[in-house]
Amino acid sequence: MQVWLEIGTLKLKIALNDTLTARKVWEALPLEAEVSTWGDEIYFATPLELLQEKPQETVELGEVAYWPPGQALCVFFGPTPISGPGEIRPYSPVTVIGKVVEGELEALKGVRDGEKVRLTRV
Repeated sequence: MQVWLEIGTLKLKIALNDTLTARKVWEALPLEAEVSTWGDEIYFATPLELLQEKPQETVELGEVAYWPPGQALCVFFGPTPISGPGEIRPYSPVTVIGKVVEGELEALKGVRDGEKVRLTRV
């Protein structure tokens, strides 16, 4: 399962993993929302209300996760305001659902709060 994440002219391909959470996101596509930023993370609300699955307190560069308290999808492209040295730490535990496999993560640094994001199947 692969999806496109589009913000303006920025386009990233994400490979979803084999979790129940990733399958629920896939079934809900297409999704459109407004982006919020937090350090080197973008996130956006979804209509999904899912329980935590395999919660992680830190993530890897380029990982995409579902954050249950905000019912949001998050894309991590660097440290957040609470990251320690050499780590990427979400605000609270997340369920990793995939990873960016194509496109420039660095371009996410130019994304601003309120921009429109679209998530569709490849």
